[in-house]
Amino acid sequence: MSIPANMILHQMELGPLQNFLYFIGDAESQEIAVIDPAWDVEYLCDQADSKGYKIKYVFLTHGHPDHVNGLDDMLKRYDVPAYISKHEAPFYMPKHKNIIEVENGEILKVGNIEFECILMPGHTPGCQSFKHQDVLITGDAIFIDGCGRCDLPGGDPAVMYDTLYDIVMKLPDSTLLYPGHNYGPTPFDTLGHQKITNHYLLCSSKEEFLETRM
Repeated sequence: MSIPANMILHQMELGPLQNFLYFIGDAESQEIAVIDPAWDVEYLCDQADSKGYKIKYVFLTHGHPDHVNGLDDMLKRYDVPAYISKHEAPFYMPKHKNIIEVENGEILKVGNIEFECILMPGHTPGCQSFKHQDVLITGDAIFIDGCGRCDLPGGDPAVMYDTLYDIVMKLPDSTLLYPGHNYGPTPFDTLGHQKITNHYLLCSSKEEFLETRM
């Protein structure tokens, strides 16, 4: 599988926790959103400049510090809107005038490319993914051969089970999963392959998942 020809998708690993950060956007206009600016904002800006990308938006998968610790610096450099789920826990909600809270299913447009916000709680109450056609930027909802931890404040393993089995598993097998951390054997994978190799997607019941996850 390949990404759509008119879509920008640039994956970068930054920071001590192996975070994946992304540029996503419109290849025609060269407009992009930065997903989860953290760790090294100067590097992100240099990368965007070197590729001729225009940073127009920030998309946040959730409010954990390792995903937002560069947000204030990014918004000082670029006065752009930063979108986060309205369902995120108050104690994870960034405080900045540019923050815009979005609802599940809301469409965010970058140039002529539309991204759907999909609420995928469990890691945090407001964990969300961003989908364009068969490309899904998953944040910490699901990793390659793993899923987000559920033992931090706001986490809930039972809710994570519902996210994985009622939302993720119902997407087409051709869906390309791009996670929030480089914790797996590959930087991305198809959902179809993950249904074979990801043990969190192979549980026969919620009880088995809870025992496995916790």
